[in-house]
Amino acid sequence: MPNKEIEVLTKRRTHYALSNTLPLPAAEVDALIREAIRLAPSSFNSQSSRAVILFGAESVKLWNIIRETLRKIVPAEAFASTDKKMDSFAAGAGTVLFFEDSDTIAKLQEQYPLYADNFPIFSEQSAGMAQLAVWSALSEAGIGGSLQHYNPLPDMEIAATWDLPASWKLRAQMPFGVPVAEPGPKSFVDDATRFRTFG
Repeated sequence: MPNKEIEVLTKRRTHYALSNTLPLPAAEVDALIREAIRLAPSSFNSQSSRAVILFGAESVKLWNIIRETLRKIVPAEAFASTDKKMDSFAAGAGTVLFFEDSDTIAKLQEQYPLYADNFPIFSEQSAGMAQLAVWSALSEAGIGGSLQHYNPLPDMEIAATWDLPASWKLRAQMPFGVPVAEPGPKSFVDDATRFRTFG
């Protein structure tokens, strides 16, 4: 049975090879990302997800910050592959930085003490849903991307560079652009290992 949501999830793939072009004006891509995050579900409707959307030179600046952060800890003889990765991310049209707002989480912990220990977990779940919502929306618009996790290494410099609130905690980075190569086939774990149905 055809299902639009399953079609969208099937289309969403990890694209590492990206061009710096977009099929839509940057303003429309910006609006698409904002709307996807706005509509993503969150526990207690906390809306704890935050985002910084970088285009062009600002995105390149981000990947150079991460590159130089990594240069301090990656052995020089092993840095070539890291350098190549940073080049591939910087080659895209932009990057979405995903954050969770710790102030929002703290307020919920105070308001609902019975669930206090769970709110950081709920926040991570909300972050994942926001990331999938954006990734799927971009994919539907013909824009590829990948999800990266270089935090917390460059967090302080990123916050300083774009003057971000201290309560915004970086969770992921998504470089995006028009894919220049198709990903290989995706393999799946056997259903018997993953699922059990009763009733």
